[in-house]
Amino acid sequence: MFKKLINFKLGLVTATSFVIANMIGAGVFTSLGYQLQSTKTVFSVMLLWIIGGVFALCGSLVYGELGAAMPRSGGEYHYLSKIYHPAVGFLSGWISITVGFAAPVAAACMAFGIYASSAFPEITPLIYAISILALLTFIHSFDRFIGSRFQNVFTLFKILLIVCLVVCGFVLTSGNPQQISIMPSHDSWLDIINPAFAISLVFVSYAYSGWNASSYIAGEMDNPQKKLPKSLLRGTIIVTALYFLLNYIFLYTAPIAELLGQNDVGAISAKHIFGVTGGRIMGILISVLLISSISSMVFVGPRVTQVMGEDYSLLSFLAKKNSKKIPVYSILLQSLISFALVLTSSFETIIVYIGFTLNIFTFLTVLGVFIHRYKFKDAVRPYKTWGYPVVPLIFLALMLWIFIGLFIMRPMESLYGLLTVLSGLVVYFFCKYFSSNKKLVTDNH
Repeated sequence: MFKKLINFKLGLVTATSFVIANMIGAGVFTSLGYQLQSTKTVFSVMLLWIIGGVFALCGSLVYGELGAAMPRSGGEYHYLSKIYHPAVGFLSGWISITVGFAAPVAAACMAFGIYASSAFPEITPLIYAISILALLTFIHSFDRFIGSRFQNVFTLFKILLIVCLVVCGFVLTSGNPQQISIMPSHDSWLDIINPAFAISLVFVSYAYSGWNASSYIAGEMDNPQKKLPKSLLRGTIIVTALYFLLNYIFLYTAPIAELLGQNDVGAISAKHIFGVTGGRIMGILISVLLISSISSMVFVGPRVTQVMGEDYSLLSFLAKKNSKKIPVYSILLQSLISFALVLTSSFETIIVYIGFTLNIFTFLTVLGVFIHRYKFKDAVRPYKTWGYPVVPLIFLALMLWIFIGLFIMRPMESLYGLLTVLSGLVVYFFCKYFSSNKKLVTDNH
């Protein structure tokens, strides 16, 4: 029995649940209020979520090909190292170590704290955030088998809760809904051509982030060549449908004036659907729902750090596993950074900062499918990107749109993101220098 648990492999259901759990989280329950600050019509808001779905679907199709051709844990770190240069892969891994997963985990914990505190205000959001992070770090440091089962149960709960909220939103407010229209107007087109629309896409892309989650754990999957692409596609399609319906319900049930600039839009909508008491209960359930998202990122992120530890001797301690093959040191490092961000940052600051930084490497990875096909013509490709080359080009065009909007509207955050990436070069060359010196000493002896 013990040997079976040690050799336990993640199946398609679990891999898909990690994708869904990574995607559905703090973003969809918090970002609408920020979008409404710069996007004034219902049509343009709903278009944002459709574009986000297309964006994620195109990305998942490309990642499916790369993941099937290079089925090792590590995600972008592994892909970019093989396609471009180890330094590019290292920079991606450096971002994953410093902010890539730790920051979204911190943001999700903060959202959990906000929703939990709205139901039980006796405890501050900060205490809730720190407590849930500590609990999930312990769970995923203890047992991979338990962690995966925990993930499946909470992901199923997450889907059922959203379906319940959507159905009740239509049924219970059918007699007194908000007067909204999803038809385009002159103001809608003005919204779309405004650079602020691209900033709203940053919040949407954050909400959709996680569509590539199973690519980070390919090495722990059963038959990743076939199951990795399926998990990416299924997870993305399910979440896109849920996101569109859920955001429509938020707008259908609650006045825009109440949602504007708020980060607990789910709780506000629930109060209009169920009343004050029912809304409080739904706030509790949403906070429980966010546990799945935090759990997924606490599990997935350290796998990138682990792979870097395997490749660079200076970071070798991050590759060490316990008796149950869990990278405990990588999990602890990520959680410590998340703790620091929870204590020192605001929710909006985290989202804007990581929006630019993470998308740099997602852009390079999708661009890499063209390079990979050129450099490795004979590589075995169990799955090929559907709609190639149009699909990856659509993704790259949307990403460029976001970059341009960020540079125009948020130049300082963009600059800080670039500086964070460049700082990884210093660490990379230090790691290479350390490895060279160590090899030289070994050879001399």
